[in-house]
Amino acid sequence: MLCLFDLDGTLIDSEHGITACVKHALARLDVPAPAHGELRGWIGPPLRHSFAPLLDHDAARIEAAVEFYHERFNTHGWREHEIYPGIEALIERLLAAGHQLAVVTSKPQRHAAPIIAHLPFGEAFLRLYGPHPDSPHSEKASMIAEALTDFDADPADAVMIGDRHFDIDGAVANQVRGLGVLWGFGSRAELEQAGASAIAATPDELARLLLG
Repeated sequence: MLCLFDLDGTLIDSEHGITACVKHALARLDVPAPAHGELRGWIGPPLRHSFAPLLDHDAARIEAAVEFYHERFNTHGWREHEIYPGIEALIERLLAAGHQLAVVTSKPQRHAAPIIAHLPFGEAFLRLYGPHPDSPHSEKASMIAEALTDFDADPADAVMIGDRHFDIDGAVANQVRGLGVLWGFGSRAELEQAGASAIAATPDELARLLLG
């Protein structure tokens, strides 16, 4: 089976790095940062989508904010994450069962690549799919389609695993099973509404869904 994993909120808890970079970008533009609870909702959607309402949908200011975000992310943000407990053991079990693994993330590829390279199980992932840095869209659907083509995988023999509706939306668009996880930044209601095939509260539960 082809197992496609989201990155932020699924493999790693990147809350501190992402929110710190958002605050840095807004401070550079002299814009007050939202409350921390609201900032957690920024993890998953494309940056431009989240910056737009705060910056009056001003295209130039949105691009400036994205650049300021990347300014801090490139030096500090990419290292500011923790691997969720149980994920490393899950990856080992999937490999032992002969599954193929890849990452499909809303992070631009150039930002996701160093994170994955430094994970103790990073080599488990055969491919990394991330949107173009200039894209305002999540692109999960098109990236999942690309993965199916690259691996010559039947949608019925593939699964997309993630914590937000973007992951499940992309899976549904490709007739791929979408599995939601609850240790990230989404909610059960969000995942159910998007059409998740099943929802796991822990990596052990996810292992049972994937391995039977």
